[in-house]
Amino acid sequence: MIKKIIFTLFLLAAMSHYSFAQRFVYVDTEYILDMIPAYRSAQKQLDQLSEDWQKDIEKKQLNIDKMYKDYQAEQVLLTEDLRKKREQEIKDKEKELREYRNQKFGYEGELFKKRQELIKPIQDKVFDAVQKIAKQSALDFIFAKSGELIMLYTNARYDKSDEVLTELGIAVTKNKNQTPNNPTNTNNPINNNNNNSVIPNIINPIKK
Repeated sequence: MIKKIIFTLFLLAAMSHYSFAQRFVYVDTEYILDMIPAYRSAQKQLDQLSEDWQKDIEKKQLNIDKMYKDYQAEQVLLTEDLRKKREQEIKDKEKELREYRNQKFGYEGELFKKRQELIKPIQDKVFDAVQKIAKQSALDFIFAKSGELIMLYTNARYDKSDEVLTELGIAVTKNKNQTPNNPTNTNNPINNNNNNSVIPNIINPIKK
């Protein structure tokens, strides 16, 4: 966190020093995406998939817990061969559960692929719109306010988020500080995976 603040202060100082030659603006990518109906619909689909798969995992875990409790209650009555058989059955179920969880939520699992299928095309369109505005306005840098870069201070006059939405054909009918009708559920872990975002914190440089 301290390193990010130091970097931001350094960057602001550099911006001030070179402001006579370069132009800087920023966009709020989270706000932009949440204002796009297709993004909210896609995120809702991902939330539902995640919820369904999580319920399956919980059911499988309950079944394993029951198998283990039953085994503990009966093991004194079982022969050595039967104990080994029951233990192996439990281990097999635990392995199946781990594989299922990894298949659904693991790196490059079904949720990851579905997110790429639904979200990435929308992010690409936003990125293209940002690039177009940057070229049209002869900008040198565009910062992403909602990225990892800490914006210690922002002046709304340099916020180009609504221009990006207009470029995307999204009607801006209210103040950007208001919440959309169907806001993204940011509490769901799949919505916070910024590492998958194709929108960088700084769009740099813009070739004129």
